[in-house]
Amino acid sequence: MSRSTADSTPSVTLPGPKERRRLREALALSEEQVAEAMGVTKATVKAWETGRSAPRGRKREAYARLLGAGGPSGPSPSAAPTGQAEAASGPALTPSAPSSPVSSRPPADRAGDGVSLPAERLKPETPEKAEVVEPAASTAPTAPTAPAASASASASGEGPVESGGLTPEEAFDALYAHAAPGLVHQTYLLTGRRALSREAVERAFQQAWQRWPEVAVDADPVGWVRAAAYEYALSPWHRLRRAHKHPDAPPAGAGRGERELLSALLELPPAYRRTVLLYDGLGLDLPDTAAETEASTPAAANRLLHARTVLGKRDPDLAEPEELHRRLNALVTEAPTAALPAARAVRTGSDHRIRAWTRAVVGVTAVLVVMTGVTAVTAPTRYIPVNAPGETVNGVPVRGGPEKLRPEDVKLRDRLRSEPNPGPERLVPLAG
Repeated sequence: MSRSTADSTPSVTLPGPKERRRLREALALSEEQVAEAMGVTKATVKAWETGRSAPRGRKREAYARLLGAGGPSGPSPSAAPTGQAEAASGPALTPSAPSSPVSSRPPADRAGDGVSLPAERLKPETPEKAEVVEPAASTAPTAPTAPAASASASASGEGPVESGGLTPEEAFDALYAHAAPGLVHQTYLLTGRRALSREAVERAFQQAWQRWPEVAVDADPVGWVRAAAYEYALSPWHRLRRAHKHPDAPPAGAGRGERELLSALLELPPAYRRTVLLYDGLGLDLPDTAAETEASTPAAANRLLHARTVLGKRDPDLAEPEELHRRLNALVTEAPTAALPAARAVRTGSDHRIRAWTRAVVGVTAVLVVMTGVTAVTAPTRYIPVNAPGETVNGVPVRGGPEKLRPEDVKLRDRLRSEPNPGPERLVPLAG
């Protein structure tokens, strides 16, 4: 999923986000090295390569020169004055030589969108222990209809969709009719849940309509919608929904091999499942697979090898990458049978969702404003101290003195006072 950068510094043209990542990896540069050379953080470089943001001003020019260094058509950093180059791009950055020759993947058509990958795209090196066997090129899917082809062609250009003679509604409807059925089938292979796959694709197209100016100029609008649908379908929150706790039963007409492959796919972790479906099922190359899953190329290669190992243990026939690629591609290219709502209904649902959220936000804001006003009106204008409640004082001695006499004690005291002592007379010493 990429993002157009036509809105910033039109004098310097940057390649697409996926192409930026590919050029950096072709130069054997890490994100840390690029961030150090540009004077930014690693997170900023990752945002540039995923399309969430784009550099501006001098950093944009320096970033363009850095990506074009050593390229066939990009300007050389030595072409600019020395002082200006050092001020714009920071310290000199020399890419390290790769430890193994750079290999290229045979061109393969993207399954589901009819966009061919150029043969000169290079795949960066992977770790020696993560050597990936390249599958054979998948069979090219049938070309889209004329409206869909026009929508894809106009969406990949620099101008708006209207330049191709289509209104935004017509271009969206053509993209929906062309890509939605296949995406529902792919999402079902990814999750094993039919209702969730339809819901995920519908939600992804609603997001695409909400951000249509961005999607219309994207180089791969189908990939944009596919990434959004996959993210929604693989959300862990769906496990809390009773309807999506357990996967659906395989189709009744599915063969034994197809059922075993579907169950084996569902046993993989979501990230590994998504990687093997994009690489072996749709025919994306490794850098594009890594970019769509927001992982590094070595990490994507390791996920792919782990997934192939698990699938090979489940079914020995799937141990061969060519056989896995053939069977997954056959599953992906099956004719979808899901019944989807009309494109107009999807656009209307997206507009209704936006209106509902807007009204909810306005309502909550209004309630907060009213509560704040009521509090401001009813609040006292001066501070009134509150009398402290009484407390028990400790450390004071207990009140002393004789105890109160009981009636028996009073009677005995009166008797002793009234009667003389009957005992012997006491001896009183006399003075001599």
